[in-house]
Amino acid sequence: MLEVADINLTDWEFWRRPHDQRHEAFKALRWHPELVRFEEPDIVIAPQGPGYYALTRHADVVEASRRPQDFCSGRGAISIPDMPGDMHEYFGSMISMDDPRHAKIRRIVSRAFSPRMIQRFEDRVEAVAAEIVGNVAAGGGTGDFVADVAARLPLKIICDMMGIAEDQYQTVLDATNVILAGNDAEFVPSGDPEQLALALLNAGETLRGLVEELGRRRREDPTDDLTSALVNAEVGSGGEIGQGGESLTDQELGSFFILLVVAGNETTRNAIAHGLDLFTRNPDQRALLTEDFEGRVAGAVEEIVRYVSPVIWMRRTATRDTTLNGHEINEGDKLVLYYWSANRDESVFTDPERFDILRDPNPHVGFGGPGPHFCLGAHLARREITVMFRELLAKVPAIKAGEPDRLESNFINGIKRLPYTV
Repeated sequence: MLEVADINLTDWEFWRRPHDQRHEAFKALRWHPELVRFEEPDIVIAPQGPGYYALTRHADVVEASRRPQDFCSGRGAISIPDMPGDMHEYFGSMISMDDPRHAKIRRIVSRAFSPRMIQRFEDRVEAVAAEIVGNVAAGGGTGDFVADVAARLPLKIICDMMGIAEDQYQTVLDATNVILAGNDAEFVPSGDPEQLALALLNAGETLRGLVEELGRRRREDPTDDLTSALVNAEVGSGGEIGQGGESLTDQELGSFFILLVVAGNETTRNAIAHGLDLFTRNPDQRALLTEDFEGRVAGAVEEIVRYVSPVIWMRRTATRDTTLNGHEINEGDKLVLYYWSANRDESVFTDPERFDILRDPNPHVGFGGPGPHFCLGAHLARREITVMFRELLAKVPAIKAGEPDRLESNFINGIKRLPYTV
């Protein structure tokens, strides 16, 4: 096992290592009796902070998630460095808010997702997935699975949900690629922090401007899309809908849309891409799923999300001096919740390195830990992954993945391209 002293989660070289070497490092951190503190990255756009503790054990990630009053999201954003105010505003939204503002935004968004709207888009998922896989079946037998399949479904569903025109899809996709590019030189200027900050701000401004303009039009001429529901909803403090309540401002709508397309598009597409890669590398698990798809697909989806952990970490900040499972924590301490590590915790998951669609129980934290920041879109993500693999295994059951081209990121476990053959 690696020595803890030889591990540096801040160093980009660590994140360029193969996955199995990274998992060995996180195993060493999980077994270390104390929380390990790391230096923060030294970047131009934000002052270097005091460092952060890496929460790598399942119990610690879950406990910190359950206690938002002690470990908050709203101090300096959810990134490791404290972001400048303008970037915090662009990329903040609910994910880096605390109550009562977080409760207000989440309440408005939850009410906008009416049962009728949810059912309409669940039906839409089936139609879009069938069209995508139909094109694969009728194609030349090879291609890039990310571009042809995995990226298409969540992007179209989210844009349709918000009322974004089809000629804007590529703009949305390009901007989300930049926002979650990490250190990948294909999408962002690598090695130039000022240019990186500018690229991120431009991408955020593109998305925010697009949806704010749409929101202004929907206030004047509402339709039945989610944008209309969000900008025209008025929700009282008790959750009731009526006059004189709360609605999203233009800025709140823009930040919510950035969160929606980033979290709902990038993470779901990576789960789908990783899923094909996993079923290609584990033909026994593909056979199990094919034998009883409807009976086993729910477990398969959960295991994909556990094994992949599309979002690697989130940050919290201690609001007071406290303890976390026996560890002393001081007010202002930064805690980075490594979902990627918690989902391989040997004390919770038997043989965690094995991809096992029959795993039960499977208390993974791939959608975040319990508490107010559990992923609002988890239901839709599960639906999209389920429907896509139902279509794939029915129409192109012999589809196989080649070697993935992975995103260079310490935040998103991403696949940029994945060759496939049918």
